Amino acid sequence: MRVNQHYYKKQPYIFRKSRKRIETLFSQLCDQFMIRRNYAKSFDGFKTRIFSKITALTVVQFINKFVHTRNINNLKI
Repeated sequence: MRVNQHYYKKQPYIFRKSRKRIETLFSQLCDQFMIRRNYAKSFDGFKTRIFSKITALTVVQFINKFVHTRNINNLKI
């Protein structure tokens, strides 16, 4: 809680855990998959590049979960 946050209610654990996972996922998409850097010339190219980056992230998470039984957010290992 910060000094300027009046009437602050602490969120339940499940919401904090979900938010952390989503924030981590967006951070990984931006940093490791460079989703912000996209030099597509057309909208179809843009869709294809974004789709391929999200698919690559999903495949890595699947491999971590079911093949190596690791945490799904460990993408660099």
